Amino acid sequence: MELDLSPRLPKKVYGGDGGSYFAWCPEELPMLRDGNIGAAKLALEKYGLALPRYSDSSKVAYVLQGSGTAGIVLPEKEEKVIEIKKGDSIALPFGVVTWWFNNADTELVILFLGETHKGHKAGQFTDFYLTGSNGIFTGFSTEFVGRAWDLDETIVKKLVGSQTGNGIVKADASLKMPSPRKGDREGFVLNCLEAPLDVDIKDGGRVVVLNTKNLPLVGEVGFGADLVRIDGHSMCSPGFSCDSALQVTYIVGGSGRVQVVGADGKRVLETHVKAGALFIVPRFFVVSKIADSDGMSWFSIVTTPDPIFTHLAGKTSVWKALSPEVLQAAFNVAPEVEKAFRSKRTSDAIFFPPTN
Repeated sequence: MELDLSPRLPKKVYGGDGGSYFAWCPEELPMLRDGNIGAAKLALEKYGLALPRYSDSSKVAYVLQGSGTAGIVLPEKEEKVIEIKKGDSIALPFGVVTWWFNNADTELVILFLGETHKGHKAGQFTDFYLTGSNGIFTGFSTEFVGRAWDLDETIVKKLVGSQTGNGIVKADASLKMPSPRKGDREGFVLNCLEAPLDVDIKDGGRVVVLNTKNLPLVGEVGFGADLVRIDGHSMCSPGFSCDSALQVTYIVGGSGRVQVVGADGKRVLETHVKAGALFIVPRFFVVSKIADSDGMSWFSIVTTPDPIFTHLAGKTSVWKALSPEVLQAAFNVAPEVEKAFRSKRTSDAIFFPPTN
């Protein structure tokens, strides 16, 4: 069976006046199931509230657009109320309870990427809601709810009967939601648009890597992430993950071309991508990207907390490490051709600006 790596867009799962929840489907993107990867997107309108929930999978959240408030409760810990904005990355380990709220006019859009190895369904997140029409209160009998929370039957019926929303509701404008608390962001959030750059190539591109050093919770999540931005017509060097990790890539902005080469030197993907598309690069496959005139940016997770990449072009390329005689014999070329090949790309850049 031929491997299908074609980029896909998400499908709406549910929604209403408060916003919508979208997810990528393993049936349409088989690599999700094969790699045990989940991918989803939450879009909240003004006063939209994503009800408290926990998931069967660890995730990284990335704020694509807008600003708002998030509530995060780690197991047996106090609630953290965090202000979130475009560019924020948030590590969400197993067992964390979250809620999300938009009090601004601009739509709040959040991307979720994660692993589903321990999930109920391979390649798909399953959320468990604390409230709402599909929340845990609706599943237990009034007797169980009453005894567990020491409530009389009248209060129990009000609690259960008043929950008409499913996953996302639109809060009353007069309701005062919790205000973000100073210091709660520390250790939970890294803004990829403001963080120190791990790679910065003039007229080429920039990278911010999310790992255990700048966000320790990444260690509990079990995988790393990065935000890459390349300038117009620039190229991201061909490379692969040398620690058997999958690369899950969401195109945040711009557009460009992507090529992926697999086993036996076969090109398994050649496509044009634009904002909103998601694709997965299998373990050890080599990927390269070239941006269109407006540049291109993408947010990726790599299924290891501290990923290691090998790039095949530039000063640190494996080609530069191999002996000239080996390259000459392997390529079956004259010494001057090998020398010309070796002499190019002498910088340690992984992004290459367009040549004039």
